[in-house]
Amino acid sequence: MKPVVAILGRPNVGKSTLFNRLVGSRRALVAPTPGVTRDRREGEARIGQLEFTAVDTAGLEEAPATELLGAMQEQARCAALSADVVLLVVDARAGVTPVDEFFARQVRRDGTPSILVANKCESRAADARVLECARLGLGPPVAVAAEHGIGMPELELALRDRFRSALPPDPTGEDGLPPEGSEANGDGGQGPLRLVIAGRPNVGKSTLLNRLLGEERVITGSEPGTTHDAIAVRWTWDGRQFELVDTAGLRRKARIAERLEKLSVGDTLEAIRLSHVVVLVVDANQMPERQDLVIARHVIDEGRAIVIAVNKWDAVDDSRAAIGRLRDRLEISLPQVRGVPVVTLSALTGKGVEDLLPRVLSAHEIWNRRVATGPLNRWVAEVVERHPPPLHRGSRVRIRYVTQSGVRPPTFAVFVNRPRGVPESYIRYLVNDIRSSFGFPGVPIRIQLRRQDNPYAVDRSR
Repeated sequence: MKPVVAILGRPNVGKSTLFNRLVGSRRALVAPTPGVTRDRREGEARIGQLEFTAVDTAGLEEAPATELLGAMQEQARCAALSADVVLLVVDARAGVTPVDEFFARQVRRDGTPSILVANKCESRAADARVLECARLGLGPPVAVAAEHGIGMPELELALRDRFRSALPPDPTGEDGLPPEGSEANGDGGQGPLRLVIAGRPNVGKSTLLNRLLGEERVITGSEPGTTHDAIAVRWTWDGRQFELVDTAGLRRKARIAERLEKLSVGDTLEAIRLSHVVVLVVDANQMPERQDLVIARHVIDEGRAIVIAVNKWDAVDDSRAAIGRLRDRLEISLPQVRGVPVVTLSALTGKGVEDLLPRVLSAHEIWNRRVATGPLNRWVAEVVERHPPPLHRGSRVRIRYVTQSGVRPPTFAVFVNRPRGVPESYIRYLVNDIRSSFGFPGVPIRIQLRRQDNPYAVDRSR
């Protein structure tokens, strides 16, 4: 396994900026407001020839005053204790503070190999403060400017030295130090199923992720907006690898005003775009609200498979009436994905959660399903005979050929002589018949109309 590097420090010293620099993308939200990062966020990092797992953490406070701050502290503490190397980041502009000294003592007491990183050293004015950082007792500080990429070679050398002292030698290169003349190879196998948990604020998304993992991996609370950014966690269930992604709650656009929430929403939408399956969590006591359906339509527009998890089901008095209302609303509001799987559960107690992942795997299989060309063309002949396309400008529209051009989502190329003559209503008719004839319940289906002329006829009516 690759070594794990935890990034610690007080708020606003540039931990998330350094994390983004190491993983090579803007994976963590960055804002001048303290407390943006709350949960542990992991990413595959690379610096020079070193490869490792980087863990971004919440800003450390000496005396947590609320339940939320206490949970944030606990997440950072867990990251530090489970890491192979700790990067303690300080702000070179501000110099050493009592909070830096407090946590430097804690890092020394834990005994985990550590590196002191003096960030924001893009100007010479910070040189004197960098020397001051040495009194924290964690060795000579590495001066960097994470925002500008300054000091990364020096950080690579420091990490290389810590890896050699903290980890036993591994000839396979999994310790982040590849042997001379070797190159890292991909596994070439099936990658993890990227499962995104989405929904409105305070419907129980983080509680559901913790229940699946069997540990308090992400922070939960009764206050809406506890989760700020999309947190991805690798996990194995029944021999299958998953990447579970907890996301921030999505409110109506009209209610989103703060810059941080806009960043959180953008992070959630990007997670949905890159997902394989989305579990849309709805509140059993308030289902389905308009915003639930807006999120579901966005998932469908992105072409992702979707499973609806009705949380807090243990608080419902009339379960039969509640599930009936949900299915009726889905039938009316989401006709383009008939047969969406629905799982009723309680993330808090765990009841019904065992039914979720089998439905997710089933949806993923359908999303990847492929139909041979022969059965498709026999099907289209029967469909056209039963209900031919309408006339276009007095001429017949002929469907000549159908083939499946892609999966994820299932996509079908329909070759016709007049693509513009096929109305949307007829395309919906084809989609619904494909869904029922070949077993594609609950996943979006795309139809691509392509022109194919009769080579033996001259058509002047184009």
